[in-house]
Amino acid sequence: MTGRDAPFRQLPGDTARPARAFWITAGDGITLRLAHWHGAADRRGSILLFPGRTEYVEKYAQVAGDLTTAGFDVLGIDWRGQGLSDRLLADARIGHVGDFSHYQRDVAGMVAAATRMDLPRPWHLLAHSMGGCIGLAALHRDLPVSSAAFSAPMWGINLRQMPHGMAVGMAYLAGRLGRGGSPAPGSGGAMGTYVLDESFGANLLTADADAWCRMVREAAAWPDLTIGGASFGWVGKALNECSRLSRLPSPPLPAIVGLGGQERIVSAAAIRDRLARWPEASMLDFPDARHEIMMCKPERRAAFLEAALALFGALP
Repeated sequence: MTGRDAPFRQLPGDTARPARAFWITAGDGITLRLAHWHGAADRRGSILLFPGRTEYVEKYAQVAGDLTTAGFDVLGIDWRGQGLSDRLLADARIGHVGDFSHYQRDVAGMVAAATRMDLPRPWHLLAHSMGGCIGLAALHRDLPVSSAAFSAPMWGINLRQMPHGMAVGMAYLAGRLGRGGSPAPGSGGAMGTYVLDESFGANLLTADADAWCRMVREAAAWPDLTIGGASFGWVGKALNECSRLSRLPSPPLPAIVGLGGQERIVSAAAIRDRLARWPEASMLDFPDARHEIMMCKPERRAAFLEAALALFGALP
């Protein structure tokens, strides 16, 4: 049994198989949207899909199509504060969270739903960006998966020229002044939507024009799924969580990590530091890729997904 049905959007002419979306309620009363794509007849397990900040389940419809064709069920989530899940501020355009530990309540609700649905085992984790931060924390809380594939995981944030301590201090001061829910400068899109505000040539997400156009079409068609910049509160809590995770050992399970050579959103140094301390994990370098490896040029996207499926046991 799952929750009552929720909307799942499709662009006109989209041939990707839609998911069955439904609502669940987290332990603290937040309503969350989940989406389930049923695997092929020869089902080989299930993949828990942890998206990044600003994302929504529809964005992964094509990726889910590849994974279900390979025989896996896929269960994705809209994190609290984004997509069609409950927004956390009166101004719903601002990306916010009270504390990063609250995302683990979303994970707990997702795992409970997967258990009620009796999704085929073994389970595996596929996580992108902020989802990689949430996923690493969840692995330390015994997330019941056998392996994990990370795309540009947010184990640190690329602050450009700003020192880490200054960024944390600014977020703390904003909170003390009652502005923790205000948008932080430079956090992506301010009050707009990044893919509608930025040009293709200057964007930090993908060098693939087709993938970029799809993101733009989705954002224009479904503005209620999008959010703008992050709040000072989100930035401060995210930096603190990355620092906390950096002090923890690596979980004892096999993993792969995809990283683009043109990564400018998360910290490549933090990712490489983690990999140096994770004997069972391996790195996949994509020198000409940006942040969105799963929405990258077709050959790069295929290489990452083939490596993930090999890890998950779908390929010889």
